Amino acid sequence: MSLKARITEDMKTAMRAKDSARLGAVRLLQAAIKQREVDERIELDDMQVIEAIEKMLKQRRDSISQYEAANRHDLADVEKYEVSVLQEYLPQALTEAEIDGLLEQVVQETAASGITDMGKVMAAIKPLVVGRADMGKISGLIKSRLST
Repeated sequence: MSLKARITEDMKTAMRAKDSARLGAVRLLQAAIKQREVDERIELDDMQVIEAIEKMLKQRRDSISQYEAANRHDLADVEKYEVSVLQEYLPQALTEAEIDGLLEQVVQETAASGITDMGKVMAAIKPLVVGRADMGKISGLIKSRLST
């Protein structure tokens, strides 16, 4: 079952269960997917759906930090719930050891020797870790690895 089909089925399940909070979060996800399909005139595959989910997660995390800074814990709780729902659709996260192994492999494959090769390494590792690791964290690891 594709990720889009799973999201649709989960929406139907939430409707039947009258779980309005979950239904709202899943509908937001479906709307983001549909919006991207309409804008780009394509049918999203699972990898592109994962990218949309990651974008939504980043937006939610930013909102949570802003709501907490403004002492609006009620709104932050709603965003936290949406984050938990969205994370269910991402693949299993990579461990630190797996990330280090992939990073070492990609650095060797691309023959990266300095910080100037960072873009080459990022382009090579992104398809391997999309949805499974935070790209900001990966970027920091690459930078520290290449600057030594």
